[in-house]
Amino acid sequence: MKYKLIFLFLLFTCLGFQSSKKAPLSARIANYDIQVKLDVEQKKLIAHTKLIWKNPSADTVSDLQFHLYYNAFKNSESTFFNERGLPALFKTSLQEDCNWSWVEIQNMTDNYGNDLAANMHYIQPDDDNKSDQTVLRVPLPRPVLPNETIEVEFDWIGKIPKTMIRTGYNKDFYFMAQWYPKVGVYEPAGMRYAEKGGWNCHQYHSSGEYYGEFGNYKVAMTVPENYVVGSSGTQPNTPKNNGDQTTTWNFEVDDVIDFAWGASPHFVENKMNWKGIEIRLLTYPEHVHFKERYFSILPQALEFFEENFEKYPYPSLTIIAPPFHGIYTGGMEYPTLITTLNSCLLPTGVRSTEILTVHEFVHQYFQQIVATNEMEEAWMDEGITNFYEGVIMDKIYGEKSSTIDFMGIKTGNAESDRVSYFNMENPAIAPNSLNSWEFPGGSYHTIQYSKSAVWLNTLKRIVGEKTFKEAMKTYYSRWKFKHPSAKDFVDVINEVVAKNHPEEFGEGMDWFFQQVLYGTEICDYAVSSISNNNKITSSGIFDNLDECEKSELVKNEKGEEIFISNVVVQRLGNMTLPMEILVRFEDGKEIIEKWDGMATMTTFSYEGSQKIECAEIDPQHKIFLDKNLLNNSFTSKPNLSGVRKYVNEFMFWMQNAMEGLGMLI
Repeated sequence: MKYKLIFLFLLFTCLGFQSSKKAPLSARIANYDIQVKLDVEQKKLIAHTKLIWKNPSADTVSDLQFHLYYNAFKNSESTFFNERGLPALFKTSLQEDCNWSWVEIQNMTDNYGNDLAANMHYIQPDDDNKSDQTVLRVPLPRPVLPNETIEVEFDWIGKIPKTMIRTGYNKDFYFMAQWYPKVGVYEPAGMRYAEKGGWNCHQYHSSGEYYGEFGNYKVAMTVPENYVVGSSGTQPNTPKNNGDQTTTWNFEVDDVIDFAWGASPHFVENKMNWKGIEIRLLTYPEHVHFKERYFSILPQALEFFEENFEKYPYPSLTIIAPPFHGIYTGGMEYPTLITTLNSCLLPTGVRSTEILTVHEFVHQYFQQIVATNEMEEAWMDEGITNFYEGVIMDKIYGEKSSTIDFMGIKTGNAESDRVSYFNMENPAIAPNSLNSWEFPGGSYHTIQYSKSAVWLNTLKRIVGEKTFKEAMKTYYSRWKFKHPSAKDFVDVINEVVAKNHPEEFGEGMDWFFQQVLYGTEICDYAVSSISNNNKITSSGIFDNLDECEKSELVKNEKGEEIFISNVVVQRLGNMTLPMEILVRFEDGKEIIEKWDGMATMTTFSYEGSQKIECAEIDPQHKIFLDKNLLNNSFTSKPNLSGVRKYVNEFMFWMQNAMEGLGMLI
């Protein structure tokens, strides 16, 4: 009996231990163990990486491909600088002081002892620009068989850029994003648009950010002993003082697509715990007073996603608020780590701190968990994120005051996307479906962020909030910790909409996506006129030449005059959407007409004793994509409408200007 008890104790202990181990959330294809030293004197990273990569396909893979992002800042002819131009403020530093940055792999071997460095070489899959060295191909003497793994180890050195977009250093502030040699994504046949298996490993472009594979990270950063480190992941132990004026910080995180970190001797740390999630805030001393704003808005964003999608699946979330001289790194998102921007000059009614915090947090779900390819389909993370930023901000602060609420000036967040999109010189300049580097005339940001949010708002209003919520939750649940494409998104929307609205949208929403996602059509519908004319009898000579009939007013049995009333609506743009028209008569009676919106002009006619008082197209304001809301209504009564029209237009453009200012701050 004694031995049975011991056996049962050991059995249940083992079972308990096994059940307490967290099940993998992702396929864990690319797993990193990195030891890196920050050399603040030479502005370099000196590192060793061990990568365990699993072949996710049925292919035999004969090479690895790596992103070397820092090489975008290696010379003036890189694809990044060809697209963006050299930063004017730092031309002297780059050209005269030769302060270029780079990353160099010094050696590489696999777990079979093969030297992989001898044959590695740069490739340019996007533009054949031989001066661009941001993608490295590593041929494998021993290919990776289907579903097998390879281990590669390599030493590398990175020269840290000064004040470059998203990453680098300034003074003693360091932020390391896209900082390490990172393996690309191998897409098996059938994944996204892959007809056959192959690497998706784009060069580093000026627009668009990254596309990464899921895996586990263990990273040890050795920094000067007075530096504080903020990072993706959590600390398994306390920082170790090495006795040589350096300290090593260890961080670990599982089931993520990337890893970023920052360091400075001036960071002030504040923490809070929300439902078991440790929220860590690192700011400079002058920004510590923003703590309450962060610790107020983040729990509300976390709560929103827990209610509408699922609970945040990681144990930590770190916020780094860069100093003024580090603003080039602000407003960015990485797994379990976001950066924001603060300004002590702005009043609390200008909600830039909250907007950025919410926006970057939403990315934890849409791009970090639902890991779309931002280089090819940026709207799938930036557009969806911008949309939910608006939903959350408008819910918390009100639709009319979620961006600015200061000295009587109020502007809403979702509306600011309309303003941004329609204030473009040419809103039809490009569809959402282009690769990030293909957008003309600097239109990438407005099309991918603002236009996407506007048409998502329209989609929600057309199919109904309940159906939209169900569709988005289905999309998230089906594609979390995977790599969906736009087609996958559209398929889910079609599936849920057709199920919930078989009569109205039985064939799905392809007609909608062809216009808003793959097209450049502009929406503008208008009520162009209202007429109320007495119905009169016929006049003239009919059967008898000697009798000339005179017209008379037609009246009903109550003696009331009868009117023939018409409402004329027009489609001024080339986008076609189903429309509703509210027609109100003088006695208060209202009729809702439905129109497929296809014709360029349609007339609705009525006969009765009541005149039409006014008409409004899209009375429930479903069509957020409608460019001009001022022509959506018409009244038959003289009421100084011309004066009011110009007053309304003035207020509209003033609102646009203020909302535009709010987005720039």
